[in-house]
Amino acid sequence: MKVVVDENLPPALARALHALFAGEHEITHIRDRYGAGVTDLQWIPELGQEGRWIVLSADRRIRKTKAEFQAFRTSRLVGFFLSSGLNRAPLVKKAERILALWGDIETFGERSAAGSMYELPSTSNRIRTL
Repeated sequence: MKVVVDENLPPALARALHALFAGEHEITHIRDRYGAGVTDLQWIPELGQEGRWIVLSADRRIRKTKAEFQAFRTSRLVGFFLSSGLNRAPLVKKAERILALWGDIETFGERSAAGSMYELPSTSNRIRTL
């Protein structure tokens, strides 16, 4: 599985996940791939053309801005967005929840249609379709 962590989450999280899943998954941070300040409308279509990338994001704007939402929905990406409660949580809690839900992220990532979007909850174990 190829995973990109967006700019609204720290590069250290992507590097920790990369180290944890070395040899099993390719995990990178958007800044390590594109540099700082890349816009959503730049990286979404490019990664979408490459194929099946999983996006871990805290950027709620992608879901709310029409152009970004449309770009994502027509891409070949599958997105997992932190719920607002999880987004406000400390980094350790975010990492804990991502790891707790990792098996579901793998399953949803493999089986979901391109352009699918999900919300990672702060407390329950149910990933919600967006």
